[in-house]
Amino acid sequence: MRKLNVLIAGSTGYIGIQLIKLLLNHRYIKIKYLCGNSSVGKKISSFDKSVKAKNLPKIIRFNKKFLKDVDVIFTALPNGEAQNISKLLLKNNTLIDLAADFRLKKSYHYFKWYKQKHNAIQNIKKSTYSLPEMIGKKIKNFNIIGCPGCYPTSILLPLIPLIKMNKINTNSIIIDSKSGYSGAGKSVHKKYKNKNLYESLKAYGVGFHRHNSEIEQEFSVTTKKKIRFIFTPHLSPMFKGILSTIYIDLNSGSSLKNIQRSLKKFHQKNRFVKILKNNSMISTNDVINTNNCIISVCETRYKNKIVILSAIDNLIKGGAGQAVQNMNLKFDFNEAEGLR
Repeated sequence: MRKLNVLIAGSTGYIGIQLIKLLLNHRYIKIKYLCGNSSVGKKISSFDKSVKAKNLPKIIRFNKKFLKDVDVIFTALPNGEAQNISKLLLKNNTLIDLAADFRLKKSYHYFKWYKQKHNAIQNIKKSTYSLPEMIGKKIKNFNIIGCPGCYPTSILLPLIPLIKMNKINTNSIIIDSKSGYSGAGKSVHKKYKNKNLYESLKAYGVGFHRHNSEIEQEFSVTTKKKIRFIFTPHLSPMFKGILSTIYIDLNSGSSLKNIQRSLKKFHQKNRFVKILKNNSMISTNDVINTNNCIISVCETRYKNKIVILSAIDNLIKGGAGQAVQNMNLKFDFNEAEGLR
């Protein structure tokens, strides 16, 4: 099997570097171009000393002429940048975006939540939102792939199956998510320079975080139901990892054991989703440096109320790993290639 040539735009951020590390372990990938702006001319090892591959190219500025030489373009850029690249794509190109440019199916929703006009509206219909465990082989029909956000990944994997199976009350879901500061990108150090980033816990985007739009959209698309939920994210004093704590009221006939069995059945073929024994106390440490999502169903003092815990590594399952997983599905590689 021939190797695919890959271009990574936005190669020096947390996600970009993580992506490089994963692709270096992928047997069917050659990293052809690493692109950046302020980092032009530098080696990627100057941004992360653990990346020591001798055959990696130096960082250069993106040029559309590179597209004729590559099969896959990964974009780990600020919102809006992948839209511009999408308008340059050739027939042999697949664009996999790790930002938000192709997550929302309606341009006015993008404008509402991201406060900027979408510059490639014609390509939204040509794109797909791709949570690998939900999209399956349908991904082959698209050459523009929008990867889910990190928070939504930890939330949608446990909730979509339960909503589809009518196991839970969809009018009273409360989601409390805590993320490592890498989820805010490298600029977080400047933004929180004098705010004790490494020793404090901060709630933000309360009630109106951008990922509300993505979560709501996917609930609607995959379950055909109107879901009422409250989502509150927090920035935690750890480098990476996400733990989502989800509070749920059960529908009549549902039970703790029934919920766990339903999740196991739904995800039985999804190798990166692990449903643990009921009442397992999990932590982000259980998933760091893996592409796994681990889920635990926990009882409360009330029979009709449960808590679901869901943990991922935000830079891997919530970012670069999910992008590689999508590429593997698109090109018929083993789904775990580069992710073991």
